[in-house]
Amino acid sequence: MLSLFFARRYFFSSASRSVINLISGLSVVAVAVPVAAMIILLSVFNGFETLVRQNASAFDADLTLSPAEGQSFDIAALDTTALARVPGVAAFSFFFEQSVLLEYRGRQAAATLRGVDDRYTDILPLDGHLTAGFPVVRIGDLERLLIGQSLSYALGIRSLADADISLYALRRGSFSSLLPVANYSRRCVPLGGVFAADLESERSCVLASLRLAQELFSSPGRASALAFRLEPGADLSRVREQVARIAGEGFRLRSQAEMRASFYRIMTYEKWGIFFIALLVLVVASFSVVGALAMSVVDKRRDMRTLAALGADRSFVRAVFRAEGLLICSVGAVAGLLVGVGASLAQQHFGFIRMPAGTFLTDSYPVEFRFSDLVAVAVAFAVVAFALSGITVRSMIKKNLLS
Repeated sequence: MLSLFFARRYFFSSASRSVINLISGLSVVAVAVPVAAMIILLSVFNGFETLVRQNASAFDADLTLSPAEGQSFDIAALDTTALARVPGVAAFSFFFEQSVLLEYRGRQAAATLRGVDDRYTDILPLDGHLTAGFPVVRIGDLERLLIGQSLSYALGIRSLADADISLYALRRGSFSSLLPVANYSRRCVPLGGVFAADLESERSCVLASLRLAQELFSSPGRASALAFRLEPGADLSRVREQVARIAGEGFRLRSQAEMRASFYRIMTYEKWGIFFIALLVLVVASFSVVGALAMSVVDKRRDMRTLAALGADRSFVRAVFRAEGLLICSVGAVAGLLVGVGASLAQQHFGFIRMPAGTFLTDSYPVEFRFSDLVAVAVAFAVVAFALSGITVRSMIKKNLLS
């Protein structure tokens, strides 16, 4: 294409070294830096999103079956034998969940007690989330508690030794204003371990045995939900359909994404909010290309008259400078993409930038490069580059410049 040939000569020609060439080079840098920043920002956000999802999944099963009405159901009402035979179901576990008040040496905190049965670790392994102790809530007849790291700080727990926590649960069906303590069931249980997960779970979740929870809330033989772990590669929709058919209409079945639908939706909004803010910075930085093009048009007026004398019309001259603007943007974009992708992959695989000491979740800044982010940045900048180049050239090259 002839216009591209002229544009390349204007941009790369070694015969002319002027301030305009310097400005064009600076425009390339001005474009490359925000493009690289966009890729890195999105990759960092992806890394934190994945980290949060992984830690949040410590308490969200692949599928969770709960009563459609009320807070609990009779365990005997479910045909567990039929559920175990559903293709794709690797394991399942009952749990009972209610609000409790925790007390330790005068400090109190409200939390959600989740009583789990002995198969709970088959559904959601906690080994990788423990910062102290063992992932066991019952040893024979001895009860143990597992609490979140943030909750342990709130209660002032610094060691598992002699850490006995009092649990207070409201009695159902009776209330006495004369003797408030009689309105609560109380159990004192040793602390067996501390886990690190997402902040919400750390602040509110306490794990105990299913038997302890049923006794504390006077609900023998009942559970709040049934958690399922699916086999790798299992068809979620097919398993869900069969489990729902066996459970009946009195239950509702939710996937891990549905359990935290609002949380994941907010994270998606935040990511695209960051994308458009970074894109705005990129648009502002791209105005340096406008200045470079404007100065090039002024500098090449004699060349434009020569081209007009040789038969070139105004559309061809505009195409030359439009191609030069796109060439500047393209070189800058490619350089920025290479830097952004390279830096993201280097941090993702080697973790050069470390996290501050004291975190138990990860030792380096989490980064996850996704090809879809590269495509989104490239397409968005292509639109910006075409718009800026077209508007600048159209406004600068008038008919009288060619005469």
